[in-house]
Amino acid sequence: MNWYLDVLKKYAVFTGRARRQEYWMYMLFNLIAYIVLAILDAVLTTAPLLTAVYALAVFLPTLGVTVRRLHDTGRSGWMILLGLIPLVGGIILIVFYATEGSQADNAYGPNPKLAPAY
Repeated sequence: MNWYLDVLKKYAVFTGRARRQEYWMYMLFNLIAYIVLAILDAVLTTAPLLTAVYALAVFLPTLGVTVRRLHDTGRSGWMILLGLIPLVGGIILIVFYATEGSQADNAYGPNPKLAPAY
């Protein structure tokens, strides 16, 4: 749960780097929230009100963690636009998101794995 809340605290931060674990755990909790809200929408017959409000609320944090994840692999955040290419773009992005980040410092900051623990 901390991974999810940490991303929300960095609401619109597009600088720096995000570890694989941070990205995928955020996406997992995000998916769970969408499923729960979709069920609530169906039960309350308000579809798609709750899911739409939630999607708007987490749009910038999701975009921010995605850009930071691309930064961790040494790629520009603009690479997210590859997702606009039908079929192939999404697959390429999933590969980028699953790729281990560069071990050394890169143009986007120090390795988040080596960051001091709080």
